[in-house]
Amino acid sequence: MSELTNGTMTESGFYKKAANYWANIPATVDGVLGGFGYISETDIAGSKVFLSEVLALENPPSTNHALDCGAGIGRVTKYVLLPRFEKVDLVEQDEKFINSAQQFIGKDHDRIESLYKIGLQHFKPEKKYDVIWCQWVIGHIKDYDLIAVLDRLRVSLNDNGLIIIKENLTTSRTIDYDEDDSSVTRPIALLETLFKEAKLKIIKNVVQQGFPDGLYPVHTFALVPIEK
Repeated sequence: MSELTNGTMTESGFYKKAANYWANIPATVDGVLGGFGYISETDIAGSKVFLSEVLALENPPSTNHALDCGAGIGRVTKYVLLPRFEKVDLVEQDEKFINSAQQFIGKDHDRIESLYKIGLQHFKPEKKYDVIWCQWVIGHIKDYDLIAVLDRLRVSLNDNGLIIIKENLTTSRTIDYDEDDSSVTRPIALLETLFKEAKLKIIKNVVQQGFPDGLYPVHTFALVPIEK
């Protein structure tokens, strides 16, 4: 499996450059969406529909505890997860984002159980979760680290639990690297390989509708552990 990033960049450089980029981004919806704050309502609407369909499966996950990975200021937590789950934990490496989360989330902030200020590539779950949501974050993680992350998340799922990944995809067979924020956009074939390596299978794949032309297509995947 080929490495994703510029071969001249070290692993620490790849992650440090991304951290430095986000450290200079304001803790706002427009900030966490890279200047595309105007797509937030459309994005949230699509995510709510996807989650409702997942929770209506024949053997659905419970709605006790969710985890928001790469949570930013808590946009997905506030609008997608808290309306459906009793408790939500957040993982976010940027200090100002996670410090802003409780204020942004507002009246339901008391149902935030834990805030983990750590990069997802280093996060080791201490609890079990019903749904783990990863949106626009795995592009900041190298291939081999992503397999390890997904493996750790997989073993932290409760019975009938699942991982939801919402992410940009390329329309080609190649990887696009963004020099500005040190992220990658992968083709679907590579993502499928990485999921399989982490012993996960796709049970649902939906393309987000309603985004402006010119943006990457955004897919939302529901992943469950591959049965032994």
